Amino acid sequence: MHIETLISKAAQEAVKALYDMDATEKMTQLQKTRSEFEGNLTLVVFPFVKAARKSPEQTAQEIGDYIVEHCEAVSKYNVVKGFLNLSIAGNAWLQLLQAIDQDDHFGTKTVHEGSPLVMIEYSSPNTNKPLHLGHVRNNLLGWSLAQIMQANGNRVVKTNIVNDRGIHICKSMLAWQKWGNGETPESSGKKGDHLIGDYYVAFDKHYREEVKQLAAQYVLDGLPVEKAEEKAKQESPLIKEAHEMLVRWEQGDPEVRALWEKMNAWVYAGFDETYRMMGVAFDKIYYESQTYLRGKAKVEEGLQKGLFFRKDDGSVWADLTGEGLDQKLLLRSDGTSVYMTQDIGTAEMRFEDYPIDKMIYVVGNEQNYHFQVLSILLDRLGFKWGKDLVHFSYGMVELPNGKMKSREGTVVDADDLMQLMIDDAYRTSMELGKFNDITEEERREIARIVGLGALKYFILKVDARKNMLFNPEESIDFNGNTGPFIQYTYARIRSILRKSSPTPQPLPLGEGSSYSQGGEAAEGLTTPLPQGEGTGVGLSLKEIELIQKMNEYPAAVEQAGKDYSPSGIANYCYELTKIFNQFYHDYSILNEPDAAKRQMRLVLARNVAKIIKSAMGLLGIEVPERM
Repeated sequence: MHIETLISKAAQEAVKALYDMDATEKMTQLQKTRSEFEGNLTLVVFPFVKAARKSPEQTAQEIGDYIVEHCEAVSKYNVVKGFLNLSIAGNAWLQLLQAIDQDDHFGTKTVHEGSPLVMIEYSSPNTNKPLHLGHVRNNLLGWSLAQIMQANGNRVVKTNIVNDRGIHICKSMLAWQKWGNGETPESSGKKGDHLIGDYYVAFDKHYREEVKQLAAQYVLDGLPVEKAEEKAKQESPLIKEAHEMLVRWEQGDPEVRALWEKMNAWVYAGFDETYRMMGVAFDKIYYESQTYLRGKAKVEEGLQKGLFFRKDDGSVWADLTGEGLDQKLLLRSDGTSVYMTQDIGTAEMRFEDYPIDKMIYVVGNEQNYHFQVLSILLDRLGFKWGKDLVHFSYGMVELPNGKMKSREGTVVDADDLMQLMIDDAYRTSMELGKFNDITEEERREIARIVGLGALKYFILKVDARKNMLFNPEESIDFNGNTGPFIQYTYARIRSILRKSSPTPQPLPLGEGSSYSQGGEAAEGLTTPLPQGEGTGVGLSLKEIELIQKMNEYPAAVEQAGKDYSPSGIANYCYELTKIFNQFYHDYSILNEPDAAKRQMRLVLARNVAKIIKSAMGLLGIEVPERM
């Protein structure tokens, strides 16, 4: 049983015995003692003052006396107003360390067949361009959230919806027809998604030039500049051709469909490469081309049931004024669908495929209103999770030189970015002398792990709700709150464990052994108590702080699941790593002459490494055995 649970139960027993009051677990919840006060855990006694009919200080004193007498985990206490600060006995800390050491999956919960099923949608790329920096944040958040939800005991289905139809897709197709000269990924030496993205940019370039020339002509004909530009955009031959191609696609034109399938296949092959490099994957992929007709049918069904209404022009709407919103278009007057309709169709297909208990959409914050409406509509249509769907809304990623624009080709390509990070990790490691005495193959693999780890950590440590500025140079740093700092600490611990001989064994906490937190000494709380014959081990303040921080890992995982917060895991991991490095700076491990102390510190280090690996895994980040 964990220390917090033992003390919480002792506090409940104290309140019952002293004041005949039934205290709940929530009322006896402990918090970490503030650094300026002596103690490890604090109990707030204000909820018991009325039953005690005494001052907060007297109430805390009585509860403290009871806990020290009846709970071996607590050695002493002090009172600050209504706060009871409890000091944990040294042997209790070491029993806790032993429990952590014996739990290979410490901090995570087991997933059972009957566990809740959570579906998480992320990525959602368009097939007219490669993945860019914005997609990188989306994918990393989605993947990490899936790991966190699974660590909290949920079954998880990772899903993707590919935007493979629409006018933007036709723009790339038309540009390839006009200026491609039969170019393929093989003939160009480019990834398929990059090749198609080039033609999307080419379309926009020619379209802008066309609009510019037409607008100039309309101004000469007497139209005001603003109206001339608007008319030029509508009358551009290129945009008209793209719309005609879209109509032909929707009518199932064999030639257009064949071109669409060929070009999409190129893109999917490119996407797969990017996903593999990024370390993300999906259990199920849906395609808009397969879901939009389902959405239209579902809307028509809702119309017949009186859930929606049709306007005079034939368009179908949902009246959301009763929910404090407006009216939402679901089908245009020509019968074509909008994004909302497609999302309804996708939801229906998913609900048929899986018994979903919770649906989480990882989509940028510019779509907040969209998902507010979608939740209401799905609930109206009878989806049991509709009302409680989660829009995991995240902010945009910006660069030091401004925002990205796909049409203008000013995006940061995901493939280029990942390779840049790997190359920077390689160069930095070489400059710091961290690649001595290893093969070139090992250098490349470590550079991959460190470079991608730097990218992922830099993005995931930021609160997802906030916009962020991404600077690659800041992320490749072996000091501070970065991925490489944490990875290097893990590799350092693994090196220590490899050098230890023999391998550190479990702590001997059975009968006749005694570890203790003792009195104040020059280097901290290190007074030894006997363990076996003639040996003694005490715990320093740093060691206690480290065990206490490790013990917080399960709570950090649970809170990250409740808050949908990968940044919570990143921040915990950094704090644990920082505390270990402070400990390692002050205390020797391998050169400690006392065998019992050395063994204890090796076990301590081993479990710090175990938790770092687990926590970084929840972020989708690998940790290297050596750096």
